Amino acid sequence: MRHARRRLVRRVTRLAAVGGLLLGGTMVTRAVASEPGDASAVPRTYAASAGGTGSDLVARLGSSRTAGSWIGADGKAVVAVTDEEAAAEVREAGAAAKMVDRSMDELQSATSALRAAPRVAGTAWVMDYRSNEVVVKGDSTVSSGDWSRMTKLADGMGDFVRMERTEGTFTTRLNGALPLLSTAGRCSAGFNVTDGRRDFILTAGHCGPDGSVWFADNRGTQQIGQTVQQNFPGGDFSLVQYASGKAGAGAEVVSIGDGKGVRITGAADPAVGQRVFRSGSTSGLRDGEVTALNATVNYPEGTVTGLIETNVCAEPGDSGGPMFSEGVALGVTSGGSGDCNAGGTTFFQPVTKALAALNMKLIVAAPNGSGQQGASPAPSATQSAVAPDDASPGSPTPITGETATTLLSRLADPKNVGPGLLVIAGSLVALAATRFIRAEQDRKAYRQYYSATWS
Repeated sequence: MRHARRRLVRRVTRLAAVGGLLLGGTMVTRAVASEPGDASAVPRTYAASAGGTGSDLVARLGSSRTAGSWIGADGKAVVAVTDEEAAAEVREAGAAAKMVDRSMDELQSATSALRAAPRVAGTAWVMDYRSNEVVVKGDSTVSSGDWSRMTKLADGMGDFVRMERTEGTFTTRLNGALPLLSTAGRCSAGFNVTDGRRDFILTAGHCGPDGSVWFADNRGTQQIGQTVQQNFPGGDFSLVQYASGKAGAGAEVVSIGDGKGVRITGAADPAVGQRVFRSGSTSGLRDGEVTALNATVNYPEGTVTGLIETNVCAEPGDSGGPMFSEGVALGVTSGGSGDCNAGGTTFFQPVTKALAALNMKLIVAAPNGSGQQGASPAPSATQSAVAPDDASPGSPTPITGETATTLLSRLADPKNVGPGLLVIAGSLVALAATRFIRAEQDRKAYRQYYSATWS
């Protein structure tokens, strides 16, 4: 009876060990199968900025004869001009011309005078190309005394400087679009960029100073990288260097939620009137319109210039997230007022200016999967041919793996392959122990039989 019980225990133990080996093998196989492919297999190129017809005409005609450009409802570029000769050149180039009273030089003179005045936190100003005005905005934190002084300054410049009160407050959106977390707060990843040797995340500068360490989880166990260069205030952009040095597979894709993403194919400067899309870790994918360029915002932390103004909503935690249209990178989220319930104004740091200042190149999908490097992308379709209502975020693609995740890091992560390896190891130990115990029992039985025979 005792020997039968022992045999039963051994058989059950062996069956459990074999089952453990099968289970552990399945866990490891699934974890490895979910890994993104080799990053080197992802076709990518390094994009330069691309301009549209309107901005090209403005640059060619000069700031004394033009006052900006924008996209009309039909998708056609409109250029503000100050003389009939310039208007004729614009029409000849295939764009629409609008006669205005003040040139870009006059508008810039007004904004220069505003910058030279004492700084008032909670104010911002933009050049409204369509109305040919400079619009000064003040949020709810601006006192009546400060607003009165700014109004007198504006009155002295002329009737083309318009004062406008706004609801809410102009704040940086601290607290694309995956979440980045550190002791400084919570932000969103923008775009992946490279210097040719190492890869980085381009995000907002106000998210954290040099040395800030970023994680993908709030427990601080999945380190993404560290901020190595910050520009804020003045501009609002920074670089987070990947801890592994490489962004990994899917580096050209920005997340838009629900396991979906958009392939980024280039970088460009947006146009006023262009439909744009923003993705953030708090509010997801949102869309709206570019309402002004070269905006100046006096945040409580400091003044930032050269921003893109939009009517896209954003909320805390969306900072640094990507803005794009038709798969073309345009900006990273800086700050604004309002929220996604009531709506509001959001400002973006232009991607092209950040790339130039950092001497970085955007990691983008190669055209037609050719894998060529160094090719310049075609101008954004939304800047010359597509009506704003018809614009889309870009080419959709599924999110198949976490950026910068490697097989080695999966093996080291106890939440992924680790459990499977532990099950396999435990099963092997159980099998070895069962075999050892059986061998010992066989030897003991043989000695007993031998002793009994010779006695």
